[in-house]
Amino acid sequence: MRRLKRNVLACVLVFVLTLSAALAGCGASDQEKTAAKSEKVVLNEVAHSIFYAPLYVAIEEGYFKEQGIDLELVTGFGADKTMTAVLSGEADIGFMGPEATVYTSNEGATDPIINFAQLTQRAGNFLVGREADEEFSWQKLKGKDVLGGRDGGMPEMVFEYILKKNGIDPDTDLNIDKSIDFGSTAAAFSGGQGDYSVEFEPSATALETEGNGVVIASLGVDSGYVPYTAFSAKDSYLKEHADLVKRFVAALKKGVEYVETHSAEEVAEAIKGQFKDTDTETIAKIVDRYGKQDTWKRDLVFEQDAYDLLLNILDEAGQLSERPAYEKIVTTEYVK
Repeated sequence: MRRLKRNVLACVLVFVLTLSAALAGCGASDQEKTAAKSEKVVLNEVAHSIFYAPLYVAIEEGYFKEQGIDLELVTGFGADKTMTAVLSGEADIGFMGPEATVYTSNEGATDPIINFAQLTQRAGNFLVGREADEEFSWQKLKGKDVLGGRDGGMPEMVFEYILKKNGIDPDTDLNIDKSIDFGSTAAAFSGGQGDYSVEFEPSATALETEGNGVVIASLGVDSGYVPYTAFSAKDSYLKEHADLVKRFVAALKKGVEYVETHSAEEVAEAIKGQFKDTDTETIAKIVDRYGKQDTWKRDLVFEQDAYDLLLNILDEAGQLSERPAYEKIVTTEYVK
């Protein structure tokens, strides 16, 4: 009889433990369930810059993990390299200047690369000179040597777009060196090359901190609103992973909201893990500089007007063979 009681009690105990575990599973948050079935996404970024602060906030604050995304971030160091990674399948999503998707479309890609979210709406580079110039005008670049960007890339095309707006011929009025690899211009400028250099952050501020240059002008301010960088993927990938892409965008939106609702110092604290060689105070200074010029696209929508402006810039730079239809290059399905 005692043995029977012990067996009954053991069975009851097993039942209670099993029921408790089941109830605990039922009580798990949707966030925990989503994280448990995370999907791998390889994102290739054109450069690693504080210019893209909302992306790094989304990474560091765990917004991608909340959406069930195991994100692997790779830096391509140039839109051409990032595009190659997407085309080859090494990357699922590319983050680069949308001009690369226009070029790919005009080359007849069978599986077109589609822009599905725009992050930056201003140029993120700055003109750095040898010394401060409170009375700077673009006319002062005439006859000077300037370290520029890759021919056909957004940094160089926006720079030339500004020059033309100011009545300066990029081919004859100054000497633009386009031969230096992306990311190496700051070192070349420090070494004595060029009168001016077009630099991204944190390179521009680093040159100032080291006493090797001074930020003279913002290309983002002087060019106006331009679709500078966007997220894109193969059309087939977007169709096969529609829900995943929507979750990717949801994480990005939280990153943008964080940057818009927190101080530059708080944003710097959030993303400092991405920039271990840059002190937090410098990061905050750069975030503040970008924030004041209205850098980030709050709704992530790549609009028709922005696309038309992009084509005009490409056309003026002599880089446009055809004008692909907006619907062929851009989708707003995932941001709306």
